[in-house]
Amino acid sequence: MRVIQGLVLGLMVLLAAPSAWAAEKEPVTFDMAKWQVWLDEVRAEAGAKGIQQTILDQSLTGIEPIPRIIELDRRQPEFTLTFAQYVERVVPDRRVQKGRQMLAQHRALLDKVGKEIGVQPRFIVALWGIETDFGRLTGGFNVVNALATLAFDGRRSAYFRKELFDALQILDEGHITPDKMTGSWAGAMGQAQFMPSSFVNFAIDYDKDGRRDIWTTQADVFGSAANYLKRVGWKDDQTWGREVRLPAGFDASLAEAREIKPIGAWQAMGVRNLDGSDLPKRQLPAQIVIPDGPEGRAFMAYDNFRATLRWNRSNYFALAVGLLSDRIGGN
Repeated sequence: MRVIQGLVLGLMVLLAAPSAWAAEKEPVTFDMAKWQVWLDEVRAEAGAKGIQQTILDQSLTGIEPIPRIIELDRRQPEFTLTFAQYVERVVPDRRVQKGRQMLAQHRALLDKVGKEIGVQPRFIVALWGIETDFGRLTGGFNVVNALATLAFDGRRSAYFRKELFDALQILDEGHITPDKMTGSWAGAMGQAQFMPSSFVNFAIDYDKDGRRDIWTTQADVFGSAANYLKRVGWKDDQTWGREVRLPAGFDASLAEAREIKPIGAWQAMGVRNLDGSDLPKRQLPAQIVIPDGPEGRAFMAYDNFRATLRWNRSNYFALAVGLLSDRIGGN
């Protein structure tokens, strides 16, 4: 569901690094006559779905495909980050300190959201920090225009066409105005970076003002993030996991297969806490994650790690959320 967000995050991280890129492709051009025919078809279909004419006029009139978005969608880096490099970029000390400040600043609201919905505040803050640097980097593209560009391009047109109609539905319901519906080049929106379909399914009006505002209303941002996690299986009586020490000769295929065993079974196999002490006695279903292979760091991950993967299907991302949440919480 959040594959696109994962792609966006990975690209943002790589763009921030001093990397070498593949040779530039030919400049992106569009057949504007076909674009106008296509856009008219979209407008007609949206109208048939019940979208108000005023919303269609405000959102679709005069828009043109954006070449930069297609360049970003097609651009492929020449290398991939190791987990160590990824964590260095995504969980720096600066973000940990800012996360602690944000947790303290919004403590009352976060505690209320956490108690009512069932997600620990430190995880809400960690997601907020990784997705948009605590609301600072939410993207400057007009979401409707970005999605229309990607839907017209054809590479993943069916997916983005659906997201486009979801975006128009959000506007039709009055949660945000067309000029303020901004987000990433791939259409991920607001401080929580929800794709329109995620907004439709998981965003909530936590402050009860009649709008689900993940752009500027902190209560809705926190409430929507928590609601997403809870709906995909989050358990607030558990943490996400922990870093562990693997025994010599550990069978790495168990991690590659994402095999889930009770904690005690891993203990019996020689897995220990990082300091060598015994694992917790509670028999949570756990898996071993070794993001850089058997010679790198190893983690024991619980159900909440797997819930985070429903937000973004990347082990790197889910591990980073857990590690940042631990450090924000003082662990």
